[in-house]
Order: sequence, then structure tokens, then C-alpha cells
Amino acid sequence: MSDGQRPLEGIRVIEMGQLLAGPFTGTILSYFGAEVIKVEPPTGDPIRGWRLLDESGTSFWWRSLGRNKKSVSLDLKSERGQQLAKELIKTADVVVENFRPGLIETWGIGPDEMRAEKPGLIYARISGYGQDGPYASKPGYASVTEGFGGFRYINGEPGKPPIRTNISMGDTLSAIHAALGIALAIIQRSKPGGEGQVIDVALYESIFNLMEGIVPEYDGGAAIRGPSGTTVTGIVPTNTYLCDDGKHVVIGGNGDSIFKRLMVVAGRSDMAENPQMADNAGRVIHQEEIDKALSDWCAVHSSAHVIGALEEVRVPVGPIYSVEDMVEDEHYNARGMFESVEINGEPLKIPAILPKMSSTPGRTDWPGGEIGSHNDEVLRGILQLGDEDLAQLLEAGVITAQPE
Repeated sequence: MSDGQRPLEGIRVIEMGQLLAGPFTGTILSYFGAEVIKVEPPTGDPIRGWRLLDESGTSFWWRSLGRNKKSVSLDLKSERGQQLAKELIKTADVVVENFRPGLIETWGIGPDEMRAEKPGLIYARISGYGQDGPYASKPGYASVTEGFGGFRYINGEPGKPPIRTNISMGDTLSAIHAALGIALAIIQRSKPGGEGQVIDVALYESIFNLMEGIVPEYDGGAAIRGPSGTTVTGIVPTNTYLCDDGKHVVIGGNGDSIFKRLMVVAGRSDMAENPQMADNAGRVIHQEEIDKALSDWCAVHSSAHVIGALEEVRVPVGPIYSVEDMVEDEHYNARGMFESVEINGEPLKIPAILPKMSSTPGRTDWPGGEIGSHNDEVLRGILQLGDEDLAQLLEAGVITAQPE
């Protein structure tokens, strides 16, 4: 792993917020070199206790999400905590927050107030519905905004309830959008006369950004795209098929020449040479017939046979992987998709953060640590607080004690 300079070194980020959208933004930025100071309440970010826990009672997930971050415990509901947050923001290049719109203004550390003192400050705000508009004040978790953003409507089986992917897609996508916005704002700020700006990321809009051509298709052709099960509307063949070993494979044979090679291997040369199936428009008309032929072929072969036979003639095909499959796969490992950190004396795999960069790659320096693990470094080193100040803050419950 490279230990050279990373693209965001020299950028200080104050991460405020909790759970996933704001914190994952900070994770991306810290991986690529930014100094990310995570301001969390004295009780810690709730995600520290989510899902599977290690022997210390800390979420395995947190070890990945909290990597490379300097944790500072600070009660932002207290006046003194707000004052310290304000002083900390004055030293920063970027603020990331995912509180409900308007809350951070009540603490005196909103973007208008802070940018008046520091015009170069970049302020990324993540919320369910954005900072303005008639729905801005609505609570908006990813589950709800995935429906509002259109994603749930087009997923599942026709006539059945919409399904949800078993991850918080809206949060993760919003974090990626926020990180992109921050990178663009840093570039803009570096230009002559450049200043900071506010980046307004809405969870539903991050989902909406995935919706491909559904808006122009609706406006121009009055088409309302709905769920299509394991297929994609208007692209044939692309589907999931069950093999005789009980495993599924995904086949994408929708290119014209690819389709011919696919059907020859599947024993249907008649379809490969059928002029009515020579292009995608024709294959859409015959989708049911084509899918049946491929289903019948896969049903009498193992998934390994199907994958091997199609890869040999360069037809896109692949398995449906679990996390166990990923961890064991040689390609994932050759590409460096896993990193190892030490937790309580034991190794723990965590995922690499993308994208891969040839000259300035990111890296994990340390796993997510304990609450307030960098209180001394930040409060003493950056804010120049002394022993008496820290003792008073600790007694008042504004901070927690520095972990040993």
C-alpha cells in the first residue's frame, strides 16, 4: 500500500452529524488524505452500537466507517459546546453535517454565520429533502426517500409490493454526492477570486440521480416505467437464470453480436440467425421466448458450466455473490478490495474505499476508535485549551474523558 501524498492532504474537515450519510462522506474524504475531525456527542454516534458488535460492545461497522477520523466528544446542545464547535470550524476548510434543516443555525454555527467570518469555508449539508422547498422540514430517512426518489417504484415484481435492497442506499449515495460536491468546491475555491460555497445534498435527489431516462421517456413518450422483476425494461436479454446446482447467474446478452454468440452456445442457433431478433427492438418483442430458451438451457447445467461456456465466447455473465464469495474471490483480492486493521489484538477486514487512483491512492491509517479518542490533540493542540478548561468541560458533561 502506498504511503505517499494523497489528494486531500492539507484539507481539514469538521464532520458533524451521525449514522451514515454525513459520516460516510467523512470516511471518503479521510481515506484520500483529509484531516477529518468527527464531532460527536459524549454518548457517541449511535452507529457505534448498530448491528453486530465486537467483544468491546462496538459495532464492527464503526471500525470501517470511523477509520482515519479524529473523534472529539462535544455536547452541541450546550452553549459551551456550540462555542467550541464554532472555534473549531474557524480552523477548517470544510464542514459536513446531516442534521435536520435549520437545526445547526439555532446553535449559531450555520453556513451563513460561519462563512461571513470565513468566506473560503465549504459547507456540505445532507438532509432528506434538501434545505428548501415545501418538504424541507419533513423527516427523511433513506428508506422513505428511496420511495420518494422513484427507486422503490421500479423495483420488485409487477403486482407485488416494492422491495428494498438490504443496505441504506440513499445514505451511501448521498455521501458520494456530497464528497463529489466538496471536491468540486475545492477546485472552484482554488481559482482566482474563488470562495467557499454551500453544497445542498438531498437523499431523495441522490436516488433521483440514478433514474436514467425515466423523465424524458415519460415527458416525450408518456411512459411510466414500473418494476420488471429480474429484468430491465426495454433491454433484451438481460436477466437472472437458475442453474441445476441451485445457483443463479446473470447474463447480459443485449448487444447484437453478443446475442448471436450467446444463443449459439445455448443451442439455439435458430434464434441467433433469426432476423426478427437481430436488434434490441426486435428482441424486446420476443423477450418471453428468448428468456424461456435461456432458462431452459441454464436449468440443465451448473452455474460454473454456464459461466465458463459464455466467458469463452465473451458473453457478459457472472454469479450472484454473497459477502463470503467476495472475500474469497481472487479478483477482489488482487484488486485490493480488502484492508486489514487490528481491533483488540485481532485482525479485522474492512473494505477499501473507491475509486482507485494510480498516483495518489487512498488508504486506511487507523480503524474507528473510541469516543473522544482525540480530545487532547484537538482541544489542546488546535483550540489551545488548558488543563483547567478541560476539567471544567468534563465536569459540565460537555466532553468525555480522553480514553487511555
